[in-house]
Amino acid sequence: MTQATPVMAGAEPFAMGEGPVGVLLCHGFTGTPQSMRPWGEHLAAAGFAVSCPLLPGHGTRWQDCNASTELDWYAALSAALDDLSARCSAVVVAGLSMGGTLALRLAETRPDDVAALVLVNPSLLTERRDAKLLPLIARLTPTWAPIASDIKRAGTTELAYGRLPTRAAIALRRLWAAVRADLGRVRAPLLVFRSTVDHVVEPASTRELLAGVSSTDVTEVLLTDSFHVATLDNDAPRLFAGSVEWMRDRVPAAAPSVEGS
Repeated sequence: MTQATPVMAGAEPFAMGEGPVGVLLCHGFTGTPQSMRPWGEHLAAAGFAVSCPLLPGHGTRWQDCNASTELDWYAALSAALDDLSARCSAVVVAGLSMGGTLALRLAETRPDDVAALVLVNPSLLTERRDAKLLPLIARLTPTWAPIASDIKRAGTTELAYGRLPTRAAIALRRLWAAVRADLGRVRAPLLVFRSTVDHVVEPASTRELLAGVSSTDVTEVLLTDSFHVATLDNDAPRLFAGSVEWMRDRVPAAAPSVEGS
């Protein structure tokens, strides 16, 4: 029998808060729930029930990520949605980068279970020329240059792999293709935060998203003082407060009571 690789300290999944409305958070590719924890804490303090799973192959070692697929990641997030839905009257799904991609996939395949979407620099494609070489690179080497910790704020680090698992990157490309093909199925209210300077995800991803969804309630917010991992960056307080206000406006059960804050 093989022993499971221990989870890195700080990378653990978390659940916190109580309330009629749940928020399912999802971290990005090669990342961990650490990038979502401050947001989760803010949401819990605002009266939401929050859950953030650790995606399969993440938070341990990059070799584990290469052994996982987009189907594994989706299944884990879908199971977390089931759990949160059993405890809440409505669930908002929110994600960073690939977490946003997976959130969109849930909205495409389980539209009745997703009350709204909040996405931060979601990824749907890449315009990088070297990306065309990825299938060849994946055959030649199991890892490539890292994409983690693209943060403008000094002294802040994302807990993520120090290498890019190339076979897992191929799985991410398959996820992109599936999500892009079904964007028309997305009808949930949609809030997108996009960093104006992002060294990981190009603006083309958001353009593709906004052009493809069927949602009639769509809001894009530009973040001018953050890079890719905006949930840990300078604009995080604005992102956190803005997401709470937006969700309270769209999901009736999320509105605070007269006695509440």
